[in-house]
Amino acid sequence: MNALDVNGLRFSYPDGTNVLDGVDFSMRAGERVAVLGPNGAGKTTFVLHLIGILRGAEGSISVGLGDDTIAEIRRRIGLVFQDPDDQLFMPTVYEDVAFGPVNFGLEGDLDGRVGRALAAVRMEGAESRAPHHLSGGERRRIAVATVLACEPQILVLDEPSSNLDPAGRRELAEVLAGLDVSILLVTHDLPYALQVCERAVVMNHGRIVADGPIAEILSDPEIMSANRLELPAGFDPRSFTR
Repeated sequence: MNALDVNGLRFSYPDGTNVLDGVDFSMRAGERVAVLGPNGAGKTTFVLHLIGILRGAEGSISVGLGDDTIAEIRRRIGLVFQDPDDQLFMPTVYEDVAFGPVNFGLEGDLDGRVGRALAAVRMEGAESRAPHHLSGGERRRIAVATVLACEPQILVLDEPSSNLDPAGRRELAEVLAGLDVSILLVTHDLPYALQVCERAVVMNHGRIVADGPIAEILSDPEIMSANRLELPAGFDPRSFTR
């Protein structure tokens, strides 16, 4: 069964600018997919549709089984913002991680939800700490925990490796590798996408223009050139092993 099905999604801004032009996309339960593409390709608009912030003029979005009300879709698709400071605003880590379940009316066994989410991101014992006293990598992992506490079916991450030092990048990648959840990773960091995901889709001009194993896409010079995608000098995606 697919975790997510998007069919014929179209969206234009009031000035007539066409941003999504018939997006068709699906991902299996447990799959990890990178969404790549140049600035202005429609990636952010696509994500905002997935979490119900924007509504397409045409098309449909279905998330696994269950009702597809906006509230339920927002619970089943959890977004981790690029800047954790946009997601962490409570005095303690516990309150931040508990905020989502309380907001969605999932208070039952709240301590258990918070504990499981913190364990999943390797931050056990941090409940009483102040988020602003944590390192950048720790705040990023707590931001992931705030979403995991709602037990989503799909975890969407917006540029998760930005502003992290090498150790923080590695620790977050290890955490993501251990999660039992579908992952949609939106990023310009192509080596990190390769490290976390096995599949990639490339968006441009509001459409998905390429879809396949991520190492093959990153090794295709025509796809890379046509969509303004560039790897670091000397980086060979074909030689990467997980």
